[in-house]
Amino acid sequence: MDVLGNLILGFSVALSATNLFYCLLGVTLGTFIGVLPGVGPLVTIAVLLPMTFTLPPEGAMIMLAGIYYGAAYGGSTTAILVNLPGEASSVVTAIDGYQMARKGRAGAALAIAAIGSLIAGCIGTVLIAMFAPPLSELALQFGAPEYFSLMLMALILSASLVHGSLLQGITMALLGVVVGLIGIDVNSGAYRFTFGILGLVEGVEFSVVAMGLFAFAIIVVNLGQTTAGREVFTSSVSGLMPTRNDMKRTWKPILRGTAIGSILGILPGAGQTIASFASYMTEKRLSRTPGEFGHGAIEGVAGPESANNAAAQTAFIPTLTLGIPATPTMALLLGALLIQGITPGPQVIDQHPELFWGLIASMFIGNVILVLLNLPLVGIWVAMLKIPYRWLYPIILVLSCVGIYSVNHSALDVSLAALFGLLGYIFVKLDCEPAPFILGIVLGPMIEENLRRAMLLSRGDPMIFVRHPISAAFLLVACVVLVALVLPSVRRTKDEVIVSESDG
Repeated sequence: MDVLGNLILGFSVALSATNLFYCLLGVTLGTFIGVLPGVGPLVTIAVLLPMTFTLPPEGAMIMLAGIYYGAAYGGSTTAILVNLPGEASSVVTAIDGYQMARKGRAGAALAIAAIGSLIAGCIGTVLIAMFAPPLSELALQFGAPEYFSLMLMALILSASLVHGSLLQGITMALLGVVVGLIGIDVNSGAYRFTFGILGLVEGVEFSVVAMGLFAFAIIVVNLGQTTAGREVFTSSVSGLMPTRNDMKRTWKPILRGTAIGSILGILPGAGQTIASFASYMTEKRLSRTPGEFGHGAIEGVAGPESANNAAAQTAFIPTLTLGIPATPTMALLLGALLIQGITPGPQVIDQHPELFWGLIASMFIGNVILVLLNLPLVGIWVAMLKIPYRWLYPIILVLSCVGIYSVNHSALDVSLAALFGLLGYIFVKLDCEPAPFILGIVLGPMIEENLRRAMLLSRGDPMIFVRHPISAAFLLVACVVLVALVLPSVRRTKDEVIVSESDG
């Protein structure tokens, strides 16, 4: 069946009344949590993860995906109107978007952000439809050596592209691998890292780690933050139709941002935030008037918002076709598939075509719904900032505990979530990125399984990873990345991006 036929199948699934409801619910909830700083899709998906067990797979994935890319839209609204990015990837949008609002051009900034997001989201979805099936076909040719090298490369990329030193990133990744290996060794039957606790024999539930590391830890971190003293420009939102000059200035940044986001969205550890910063830096360097950036340049809104949303879409490609999550949020979505009894990887498209193509079709629908939600309801979304956090966080905490307990009816799981919440809080205080840790938990068991399988096939000869060309190519990329980051110029460029991100 060709792509067109597959998309027809997908729309027949996505346009059912039930899945339309889940799509609307997901993007609305995503916009809501994107507006609220400190919550974000990670926390929301982590809280809802156990609850998706009772939903049909198509509806669960459509809703969770809607939350993910809906948050990318919602974060831009408060970034522009309140200078309070709801999402880390919207930090760049706030730089020029808020200055446009101060000059009475909030409507134009919101409109360009929505248009850029819609175009980038649709192009990103088309790329998934075009490239995911051939990539899946290629992945079917992979054996144990190729999968081991691919996952090792993904883990190294994740550790390399995050805030902090390379050693810190690799340490976080290895710590995640250790947590992922808790339980019974499938080959020998020996208990590993259980410390005599029978509840750990089957390992730690991914949802327990996710909720503790994100929901619990983020609650504690944000309790000390305040939104007082922010100037809100909801009363001056007008002129939601951009002018001809606005479109002339932004169509190239939108396309460039889409291209940058589409590429970086696929890479493990890069994601939306780095894509938006890379787009902003590109537009500033290409601009004939770079002095306008930081003072209300509309290109500084169009490019990053397009990159942000394109990255949100293309991150699904390695997650669905290879079982390699590009971001922590994608790792949660991968966990949702596992809860449904579906193993992500090259078999998903052939074994579950309704799920795969229904999800892609729902992205087209969801991106259109988001434009209709964001522009007319700006006042409502910003009013959400008035919700006292002392009301919001207890609700999140209670829902998290109920969700954790409902999976295995185990009080130990709730205690473990609290433990991981403490660990997440320590990560924040030590300025350690959790992305390599969470990807290490997901990829660790698969890396071990494929390593052992490859060594059995080669009778203990490690050269099998070099003799297979594809495996050797993945290992070469990993080595090049590690060597490049040792070079002062490359390390300095990476640090500039991360420092800009932190300052924003």
